[in-house]
Amino acid sequence: MNNIALVTGAAQGLGLAIAERLFKEEYKVVLTDINFDAAVAAATAIDSRAERVIALELNVQNKASFESALPQTIERFGQCNVLVNNAAMTPTTSVMDISADEFDQVLSTNLRGTFFGCQVFGKYFGEQNYGRLINMSSLAGQMGGVASGAHYAASKGGILTLTKVFARALADQGVTVNSVSPGPVDMPSTREKVPAEKLEHIINTMIPVKRMSSSDFIADMVVMLASENAGCTTGACWDSNGGIFMR
Repeated sequence: MNNIALVTGAAQGLGLAIAERLFKEEYKVVLTDINFDAAVAAATAIDSRAERVIALELNVQNKASFESALPQTIERFGQCNVLVNNAAMTPTTSVMDISADEFDQVLSTNLRGTFFGCQVFGKYFGEQNYGRLINMSSLAGQMGGVASGAHYAASKGGILTLTKVFARALADQGVTVNSVSPGPVDMPSTREKVPAEKLEHIINTMIPVKRMSSSDFIADMVVMLASENAGCTTGACWDSNGGIFMR
């Protein structure tokens, strides 16, 4: 199968790691981000000849932005069969200090953005009788958050529910919908947001394996769920949290 994947929030961090792994697995990849220049730089770093990678500007808060990215992807690569809803805001504001505007901004980006992506691409995938929707959730959405903000945790919990809703709605159309829920990921962004002393406490006292999740392994999970062989798995949440949350 000619695999084409679009990844939101792919200019940096976990989204970029996922895009890089998909590319290594011979996917054609569309890197999207609200920061178009950063997306272009990331795409060029992955494939300087732009044979299998393109960059698009995509603001996940706007459904029209998804509706624009889809035909651009089809025009360039002929089709699309994988969407990774990764774009997210990850503030760590204390629960009592979150303003209404900040709450709305986080929910609009993380939860509504995932909803729009599943709507637009899910409809297209259903018409093609094949597709893979992969939603990036978080351990915070399962436990309420340890270092993240309450609005972030709430949005990620909502993504777990949306995953089940869309999985049921699209199951008879050849479309699977799954989520991936990492715990703390060993990336520069994590160390920037969480004070070193607090992060070491989390690693040494809260994570049974005493190590953070690997972005490479999380990217591997996404590739697995994106594969044609993953047709019997839908509505599931795949964890990588070092044993903080066992079920």
